[in-house]
Amino acid sequence: QVQLVESGGGLVQAGGSLKLSCAASGRAFRSSAMGWFRQAPGKEREFVAVLRSTDISVAYADFVKGRFTISGDNARNTVYLEMNNLKPEDTAVYYCAARARAAIRGMEAVTQRAYDYWGQGTQVTVSA
Repeated sequence: QVQLVESGGGLVQAGGSLKLSCAASGRAFRSSAMGWFRQAPGKEREFVAVLRSTDISVAYADFVKGRFTISGDNARNTVYLEMNNLKPEDTAVYYCAARARAAIRGMEAVTQRAYDYWGQGTQVTVSA
């Protein structure tokens, strides 16, 4: 079994910053991509960012571009999400995800089905 554990969530005022971390444990695997999704109350889970190990490229949802930065080491199955200039609409549970299959392609990265393992989530609350 593989476990992904997120940490770093919390309560922050609008304009503030948080850094989320995610690490995998359990059965060894080599991730081809690791990403972050989020789910706000009453809304569907949505893509936030992805880090691909194959070409060390990143991609972001439009609503976080310029504010969030994804980094990490796919070889060590760790990923981070640095979040700056947070807004109340960023309030959500943030989930880490990892893909153990072949390289992720194009827009597949934004879909939940592209990932094989998921963390339990960490709450991020941004107050106005």
